[in-house]
Amino acid sequence: MSLSPPSFPGPLGTDSFPRPLGTDAPPTCEVPHFAPVRVRGGRHQLRRLLRHRRRAVAAGLALTAAALVAAGPRDAAEARHSERPRGRPVADPVRQRRAVEWVSAPVRIADAGTVRLLRAGDRVDVIAAEESTPGGDAQVVARGARVTKVPEPLEVPDGGGALVVLSVERSTAARLAGASATARLAVTLW
Repeated sequence: MSLSPPSFPGPLGTDSFPRPLGTDAPPTCEVPHFAPVRVRGGRHQLRRLLRHRRRAVAAGLALTAAALVAAGPRDAAEARHSERPRGRPVADPVRQRRAVEWVSAPVRIADAGTVRLLRAGDRVDVIAAEESTPGGDAQVVARGARVTKVPEPLEVPDGGGALVVLSVERSTAARLAGASATARLAVTLW
């Protein structure tokens, strides 16, 4: 028994082996010669663009601004209530802080010598100590108050203390006024 290679139908119905790949391609032909393609005025347009850089930058900025406006929310209410989140998520949302109204509060400090150490711009804590209980409770009435003015000392009888003007929030000024009516006030420098 002799083995013969299998026969496959050829392109014209003849039985032959398949040809190797690429042999059935048409013969190559010569590509005609073309003149180089030149864009008319190309060099001049580049020079003109370089001369008018300011216009090009302004046009680019205008297009960027228009794209940002088109991509952003329409109004503040829509921005707060939009379904789709924008940007990266924030771990802790930023709390809106109310505007704080600062006032100048004149405060009489019990120790006049301590007040002479203070200068405008210093930060101090104001501590109130109850007079009725010796060695009693002391509490911080104002934290981080800024000294705005240290008036010249007046002729005050011994133990009268000295005046200092502090810049504090309105609510802290009310606490300072209430504490000065019932307690002796002292300061600690930061």
